[in-house]
Amino acid sequence: MTNDIWAKVLAALKSALGANNFSNWIEPLEFAHLTGGVATFNVPTNFIGNYVSQNFGDQIIYHMNKQGEAVQRLQFSVETQARPTPASKPVVRKVAGSDDGSGSPLDARFTFDTFVVGKPNELAHAAARRVAEGGPVTFNPLFLYGGVGLGKTHLMHAIAHELQRRSPELNVLYLSAEQFMYRFITALRERKMMDFKQLFRSVDVLMVDDVQFISGKDSTQEEFFHTFNALVDGQKQIIISADRAPGEIKGLEERIKSRLQCGLVVDLHPTDYELRLGVLQSKVDFYASQYPDLVIAPGVLEFLAHRISTNVRVLEGALTRLFAFASLVGREITLELTQDCLSDVLKASDRKVTVEEIQRKVSEHYAIRLSDMIGPKRVRNYARPRQIAMYLAKHMTNRSLPEIGRRFGGRDHTTVMHGVRRIEELKVLDSQIADDLELLRRALEE
Repeated sequence: MTNDIWAKVLAALKSALGANNFSNWIEPLEFAHLTGGVATFNVPTNFIGNYVSQNFGDQIIYHMNKQGEAVQRLQFSVETQARPTPASKPVVRKVAGSDDGSGSPLDARFTFDTFVVGKPNELAHAAARRVAEGGPVTFNPLFLYGGVGLGKTHLMHAIAHELQRRSPELNVLYLSAEQFMYRFITALRERKMMDFKQLFRSVDVLMVDDVQFISGKDSTQEEFFHTFNALVDGQKQIIISADRAPGEIKGLEERIKSRLQCGLVVDLHPTDYELRLGVLQSKVDFYASQYPDLVIAPGVLEFLAHRISTNVRVLEGALTRLFAFASLVGREITLELTQDCLSDVLKASDRKVTVEEIQRKVSEHYAIRLSDMIGPKRVRNYARPRQIAMYLAKHMTNRSLPEIGRRFGGRDHTTVMHGVRRIEELKVLDSQIADDLELLRRALEE
């Protein structure tokens, strides 16, 4: 097999697996030879070979065969002199005293300048800006959490870029929790734990993305806990992200939850209409240079901001597809073209939440029986969850107030109105109710 063919296979794998998986697991492979249907690769460690074989082996074989190579199975050979892998290249700056380098590459697009700020993310943006200014550690760790596509990784990269610009002498290490675990296991296998500890405890700023990945992995959590303590004791900044708050990550040790909660914990709320529209407008400005002849009709961006409310990634991907399609067919981006081009995306975004789903989720959340919540009892233990369920039904379904009332034991629509108003008042005064509403809404939208 020629290098050109392998290069085509690599390009196909990068597209299929994503940039993160590709840089972590595929780039370290070095194609050796293809003999008798067996493709042999040199790998830095047995761990990488085993992981690639189990998780990506079928994909590699498929794409090699697609390029005309008769490959039946893969074989991995550990190099005696392991070459430097792309995953070992420095992120912001090479860690002092380390030949292993550091973590994930940074995305040049993810800066503070390209981050669209709105009410749902303004606190997270302000906190990230403060940390990126450097100087004395004010809150440690900074813990950013929120659902998919709300900007956690964008802010993490933006902090690293800004630190690099302001203080190039700092050792800044950014990586995913999966990479932390991978490096830990590799160090155990190769008996290089002292190198591992030196790498992670000699940084000035440690940034770990998607920390929920280490939940349930006891040995990795143990080492993460000690690393965390060593850096905090040394007045080093730690920045963590996850898909939920520390206390909600199942399988995470209580002592780690406690440590993660001792700094500033900031929630990136789901996007609102104004923020989504701002994101779309910023993307249109970006695409204007690439597609100078394209015209976008009035109302298209507003339509997309209303209809696609799941997350920013889906929204940006829809706009990218729309511009590419309109460019290929040479047509103006009208509302009709948008609906035709994005019919599958729009359909997926139209998932309707039912009143029954809301009732079941709320009763589970408050650990009460569904029959008690919709029944006649008016004690507070049942009345407050009932009002919360009514509020969510009003805002998350297209059911009328009389219809909602009927589903709550035949109550009058004025009772529903009173319950909705009461929750609107309480969510401003009571942070626990506001948090419960956000958690329930997010769970219902999954």
